[in-house]
Amino acid sequence: MNQLAQYQREYEAARAKNLKLDMSRGKPGADQLALSDELLDARWVTPSKAENGFDCRNYGILDGIPEAKRLFGELMDVPPEQVAVCGNASLTLMYDYIAQCMLHGAGGGAPWAKQGNVRFLCPVPGYDRHFSILEHFGIEMVRVPMLAHGPDMDLVEEYAQDESVKGLICVPKYSNPEGKTYSEAVVRRFAELKPAAQDFRVIWDNAYLVHDLYETTDPLLNIFDAAQACGTEDHFIEVTSFSKVTFPGGGVAAVAASPANIAEIRARMFVQTIGPDKLNMLRHARYFKDAAGVRQHMQQHAQILRPKFEAVLELLERELSGIASWTAPRGGYFISLDLPAGCAKRTAQLCKEAGVVLTPAGATFPGGRDPEDRNLRIAPTFPPIEELRAATQLLCLCAKIAAAEKE
Repeated sequence: MNQLAQYQREYEAARAKNLKLDMSRGKPGADQLALSDELLDARWVTPSKAENGFDCRNYGILDGIPEAKRLFGELMDVPPEQVAVCGNASLTLMYDYIAQCMLHGAGGGAPWAKQGNVRFLCPVPGYDRHFSILEHFGIEMVRVPMLAHGPDMDLVEEYAQDESVKGLICVPKYSNPEGKTYSEAVVRRFAELKPAAQDFRVIWDNAYLVHDLYETTDPLLNIFDAAQACGTEDHFIEVTSFSKVTFPGGGVAAVAASPANIAEIRARMFVQTIGPDKLNMLRHARYFKDAAGVRQHMQQHAQILRPKFEAVLELLERELSGIASWTAPRGGYFISLDLPAGCAKRTAQLCKEAGVVLTPAGATFPGGRDPEDRNLRIAPTFPPIEELRAATQLLCLCAKIAAAEKE
């Protein structure tokens, strides 16, 4: 029996099991969510007054209570006065900031929507939600390949000389999906950018700021420190959240920016809202106390996630060595798998038919179009570890079938 026929027999046996396994999104598992159940206790919002005496049950304080701004400022290593704490999702903050730029401009410039063609640089493979936001606003996406230590900065510098290029959107630490952290040299080149557009903005989506899998964290140079030395701090808007720290949809999100940009954001908030959920800010600030409290909490997450990532990597090494390549991140939520060209969609289709749901092939590229049809994003976090092993085993089998069919 030839090898493909053997793979197909194994596949039919797997299909007969009627599996229902999900590795499609980077969601925390139930055991991770349970780590924050104590946060729901009423004692964290009793009494309900913030440290400045404000009653968090009422309207007011648009950009966050002092203790929440101090907590995020410490985590993001920026002064609290350059932080606005609002809402529960950094994705919402990014969408809103780009919407404001489209309608009202950035830094006193004309609205982007009135400037003709607007383009954004997108490191690829990248985060599908970033692409969805840009597509929603009709912003043209220009692909920039990810290299070993971050985006191809030669291309970034070249493209930035076009005035229609208004910015770049990226995940600088434990990037989605590859888990790469930008090197100091790459961050400094971002800070040194001299774009043609005066209203150029980099959305620095620091989603995995504290999401380490190991005690030794990947260092990421503070973009505002680097930019201040170059006089470019207005180019950067940094966002983060507690969505994968406590509860997705029930966490707290924050944006950090230069004094000029944060003032512009606050002015627009005055029209947009009469006050975010300050009780949620209060409970988070009291529960964690400081950045050290957040990092201690995240060590518990790492103890749950590390075995899952290592189980996936062990199976990939055993089953796909010599066939495919993949990343071995030290943090974040994803593993990036590169199959032989032309095999990603077929692999995902086979997985789906056998009961394993993956992130759609091509999702890590703008428009869902991977030009080589080879990249798949693996999300090891949500399934229990035994289900994860079963799903990964089937994924590897499907990848071998797709590769053998190509040959």
